[in-house]
Amino acid sequence: MKRCSWRRAAAISTVVLTPMGVATAAVAPSGSAGIGDPYYPNYGNGGYDVDHYSINVEYDRTKNTVKGKTWVFATTKQSLGRFNLDLALRAKLVTVNGRPAKFTQSEHELVVTPSRALKKGESMAVEVTYGGNPSTTKVKGFTPWVTTPDGAAALGEPESAAWWYPSNDHPRDKATYDIAITVPKGVEALSNGTLQSNKVSGPWQTWRWQVSQPMAPYLAFFVTGQFTITKGTSQGIPWLNAVTTVKSPQQRYAAADLARTPEIVAWEAKQFGPYPFETMGGVAPNAPLGFALENQTRPVYSNVFWADGPSEGVIVHEQAHQWFGDSVSVHNWKDIWLNEGFATYATWLWSEKQGEGSRQDLLESYYLTPPDEDFWSTTIGDPGAGNEFDAAVYDRGAMTLAALRNRVGEAKMSKILKTWTRQKADGNARIADFIALAERISGQQLDSFFTAWLYTPQRPAATKANGFPATFAKRASTARTQRVAMPASRAQLDADHKQMIAQERQRVVG
Repeated sequence: MKRCSWRRAAAISTVVLTPMGVATAAVAPSGSAGIGDPYYPNYGNGGYDVDHYSINVEYDRTKNTVKGKTWVFATTKQSLGRFNLDLALRAKLVTVNGRPAKFTQSEHELVVTPSRALKKGESMAVEVTYGGNPSTTKVKGFTPWVTTPDGAAALGEPESAAWWYPSNDHPRDKATYDIAITVPKGVEALSNGTLQSNKVSGPWQTWRWQVSQPMAPYLAFFVTGQFTITKGTSQGIPWLNAVTTVKSPQQRYAAADLARTPEIVAWEAKQFGPYPFETMGGVAPNAPLGFALENQTRPVYSNVFWADGPSEGVIVHEQAHQWFGDSVSVHNWKDIWLNEGFATYATWLWSEKQGEGSRQDLLESYYLTPPDEDFWSTTIGDPGAGNEFDAAVYDRGAMTLAALRNRVGEAKMSKILKTWTRQKADGNARIADFIALAERISGQQLDSFFTAWLYTPQRPAATKANGFPATFAKRASTARTQRVAMPASRAQLDADHKQMIAQERQRVVG
C-alpha cells in the first residue's frame, strides 16, 4: 500500500489534441462501483487506494443522530473523472482537493464527480460532510447500528462503516485512521487504537483515537455509553479495557475475563508469532448484541457471553482474530475460513492448555456428527454469500487445521502459522496462498487434503491422508455417529455472530 503525504493535490488540467488540432478536455473513466468481490459486487470501489481516514463524528443520544465530517486521503490507480465512496448516511457537501464536487447518492453508494479529472497516481483529499439517523437508515432493510440503554454501537461484519463514515468498504483496501468522536460530557466514546486525547468543551466531550497500522474499514468501530476504563502495559504493549458501569453478574464476569486479555494475548503470541498491533484491549457494553466482533486492537463483546458465568473462550477467539482477520485479512469474503477457522482453532488450543479437551479430542468429537447433517453440506472454502458465518465455517474450519497438524506434524504446523502471520502481516490473502505455504513448508502435496476438507460438501473419509490416525479410522467405522458434548470454553462461542448471520442473510436475500 502506498503511503499518502495527505497534501492537497495541485489542480492540473488534462487535455488532448484532436486531429484538427483543437484542444478538448479528456474524458476520464469512472471508477467501478465495486472492488470486484464475487460475493458482494457492490462492496468497495475501484480506481483508487485509500491511505488514511480522518473521521470526525458527533453523536446526539437524545435524537440518535450522527453528524460527521470525514477526510479520505487516497491515491488514484487510474485516471478518474468520477469515483464512488460507500456511505449510507446522507451526504450534504463533498469537496475534492479543496474544490466543491458534484455528487449523487443511492443506497450506500456516494458517486462523486470532481471539478476536474484526476490523473493516475495523483493524491486526492476528499472531504465529506454528512449526517442522519443510522437506526432508520437502511439498505435493503438492513442497518448494523445498535442503540444501547446508555448509548450506541457502530459495528458489524461484513459491513458497518457506511452508517457512520464514508469509505472504500472492503478489506482489500486498508488504511490508517484518526477518529474523533464527540458526545455529551460525561459519556465515554470508545474506538480503535490508542487514545490520543479526551477533552471537554462546554456540554460536549471529544475522544480522539489513532490507528497507526493498516485497518480494514469494517473493523473500525465506535461505542458510546457509561464505562469503567482500565489501562495498563503488558510486555511493552499498552492495553485499554472498557466495561459497562451497569452492575450485574454479567458485568463482573466480563470485567474479570477482559482483565485476562494481556495473559491470553501473550499466550497466543507464542502460538502465532508477535502480537501485530500497537495496543490491545476490549469493550463490553451494556447491550445484548448477539455477537462479538474482532475490531482491530479492541474487540467488542456482547453481554450474552457472560449470561451463565465466565467466558474466556470468546476472548481467546476474538483476540486470535488480531492475527487472523485483522492483520492478515481476506482478499475476498469467500476466503472467510482464513478468519473464522483459525480463530476457532485458537480456542481448541486454549481448551487443550486448560485441560478441557485436546485438539484431537475435538477433531474426533466433531467428526462423529452424523454425515447427513447440514454441518457437512457447506463448502467452507467457498460457503456462498450470506453463509460466511455458518457454524461449519468455524468448527469444520478448526477441524481442518487440527487435521493438518496431524498430517504435517507439530513443528511444521507451528512454522506454517508463524510464517503466515509474518509474511502476510498488514495485508490480504487468499486460501490458495495458505495452501501453497503449507505445501512449501511441509514438503507435501496437499491438494487432495484441502479438497476434502474445504471444497467438498460432505464428511471427509477418516483416512491418514485426511489427517486421522489409523486408530481413529478403525473406531470411526464402528462408532455411533453422535457428537459428544464440547468443552465449556468452546461451547460459549456458539453465539458468536448469530445475530449478524440472521441480519446478513436477510440483507443478501432482500
